[in-house]
Amino acid sequence: MGTFDNLLLQLDEGVTGLFKQWNIWTSLIVTLFAGFITYQISTRQDPDIHPFLLARQSQASPVRQPKESSVYRPQAAPHGLPLHTGLNVKDPGANKWARGRDGDLRDIWRQTIAGVQEGDDKGAKGRILTVEGTENVKEHDLDALTRQINLIGQHLVDQGGNRVAIYLPNSVELIVTLFACAFYNLTAIVLPFNQPDDAVISMLRRSAADTVITAPGSFPFDVVVKSYPSLRQLVWVVDEGSKHMDWNEVPQGTGSKVNVATWQDIVNDSPVEAGKSLPPLENQPEPKNITLFWQQAPGQEEEMVEFTPANIVSAIAAQLTAIPTARRLSPSDLFLPADSLANSHTLVLTLTALFSNSSVAFNSSASEAPSLSAILSSPAVAPTVIAATPSALAQTHREVSSVLRKSTIGKDLHWLLTRSLAETGAFPQGGFLTNYYNQAFRPKFAGGKKLRLVYTAERVGAETKRLSGEELNDLRLYTGARVVYALTAAKVAGAVSQTNVYDYRGGEHFGPPVASVEVVLRDKGGVRNSDEESQGEIVVRGPAVAGKEARLGVVAKIRDDHTIALI
Repeated sequence: MGTFDNLLLQLDEGVTGLFKQWNIWTSLIVTLFAGFITYQISTRQDPDIHPFLLARQSQASPVRQPKESSVYRPQAAPHGLPLHTGLNVKDPGANKWARGRDGDLRDIWRQTIAGVQEGDDKGAKGRILTVEGTENVKEHDLDALTRQINLIGQHLVDQGGNRVAIYLPNSVELIVTLFACAFYNLTAIVLPFNQPDDAVISMLRRSAADTVITAPGSFPFDVVVKSYPSLRQLVWVVDEGSKHMDWNEVPQGTGSKVNVATWQDIVNDSPVEAGKSLPPLENQPEPKNITLFWQQAPGQEEEMVEFTPANIVSAIAAQLTAIPTARRLSPSDLFLPADSLANSHTLVLTLTALFSNSSVAFNSSASEAPSLSAILSSPAVAPTVIAATPSALAQTHREVSSVLRKSTIGKDLHWLLTRSLAETGAFPQGGFLTNYYNQAFRPKFAGGKKLRLVYTAERVGAETKRLSGEELNDLRLYTGARVVYALTAAKVAGAVSQTNVYDYRGGEHFGPPVASVEVVLRDKGGVRNSDEESQGEIVVRGPAVAGKEARLGVVAKIRDDHTIALI
């Protein structure tokens, strides 16, 4: 018998022996093994982004100065190219291939009312909404808002206004006043809302405001006119239930000569045809600065910062390019700012949404909501993108985690999904386990069904709640949305740096610098730079920085993936 015949005989005996020993346990093991292989193949997802793009998220300069690290820039604005300075606004009739203007706030509103100019969404316009309670949503006509911008701006100029303090919660009136100041060459001063009387007076005095736009019941008028005689003009934003009252009189005994009017009277008493067209582009001066107050740790005075229009549009330009094209804001999105618009980061994101022709919803109580369950409590509006505070996200994490820990299946399934998220780099979109987790354990937010993106930010010097990489991944699964975590500072419009929208690897960091700034670390105390390690005090430079350069006063290091992590 030949060698080949012996091999066939041995194979035949082996197969026969195998099937002689086959029983129900063998069938069960084979079935489970085949099912596992089939599940792995059918549910496998490619990473949302190539791992190499997360391995080096910013570019270091080839040379560093003594006592400094290399200068780090984002990949979108590498060394040798300018940082992003503006919106690339193309005027009518301009060459299609020529570089556009940087633009300013006026161009943002013009884009809002004009709609998308090219592409599949050509002509699409976003909506502007006000959320009242949990059931009512009011939509504002864009032409009516343009009329309000003109009438309010002209009224403030006619009454001798120059520096306009806006003391309002997140509202349409706040944004309208901001644009009115831009179109009518007034200085806008956005005050943090719901502050103690002495803090309000201090901010008015330091900013030299001569006009205040505010809401009854929130502004200490009697106290202010006695303590701050420089106030010359007051505009009340009256709600529907208080319109019947007379708000135009100055209280007796104050001895004040403040000119008092109401927003509604200014708009309703003007001719119907007045204010329908925006001022022309030609022969218009550059808009004046915007003053913001950076709220620091409790007990510390707010830091006053003046941003130029160039600072603001540079920060907006950086946000437009910080998100990959497939995830950018578009006319199909509804953006809800659930953090105060007095913060430059939230304000820049809101203006970015308007420039992108996304819909924007304003909720006056959202910025004080303790968690996402309160922010997304209205079933009448379902935002796709929100900007929330770290404290609200941390509270949401505690609430959901406490419930999830009570279920062994839920806890184990959550661990499996977070591990898969971090290791595969793919956001769970389907599959039996993911669908079961979403149905059985994910919290049901009334207005969170369409949520796809959450912005949040660490505020330098404000003692905000720091979120870890593990908490961010938990929140991604709890909300079904991607999370962008930014580092913000008083003298930087928008963000200093922010995480990549596809970075699920965990670890506590704030991503690379955005395209409107560059970052360098300087030696501070015992924290020193070397050729092997970059660490020190963060110094930010660029067109989005007030004064072009700012020292943040906090110590950080550059990780191996060229992202910024606080020490």
